[in-house]
Amino acid sequence: MIYFEDLEIGAESEFGSYEVTREEVLEFARKYDPQPFHLDDEAAAKTHFGRIAASGWHTCAMVMAVIARKVVAEEQAGLGSPGVDELRWLKPVYPGDTIWVRSKLVDKTPSRSKPELGSFRSLTTVTNQHGVPVLTFTSIVLIRRRP
Repeated sequence: MIYFEDLEIGAESEFGSYEVTREEVLEFARKYDPQPFHLDDEAAAKTHFGRIAASGWHTCAMVMAVIARKVVAEEQAGLGSPGVDELRWLKPVYPGDTIWVRSKLVDKTPSRSKPELGSFRSLTTVTNQHGVPVLTFTSIVLIRRRP
């Protein structure tokens, strides 16, 4: 189990990758972000995207899937997140892309009111298969302290 005390500021983690499929982009867009440039080839061709692009929220969901798989496999004592800061969609993500998720631990703080908890902040960078950054955000994560 990985606890608050095991975390080192400056540590970098690679979480893995996710292959973006056209079917998943369309399914997510139909359910949650039905804008034409996420659903229709002709409409998307007339925008700055040039073709169907994944919703930024879908990209966030794919990133969360990659992160969650690793956190669960490593048995991190995480307790969820109160949010993210500075979420930026830098470049479109397209069907056929493979996104890669990396993070750097930038800060950690023990809780003053709950001694069994701490939190940490990580700068997460998501790149496509060409190494081009497509998404960045700073996550805030609650984590248990060693019992």
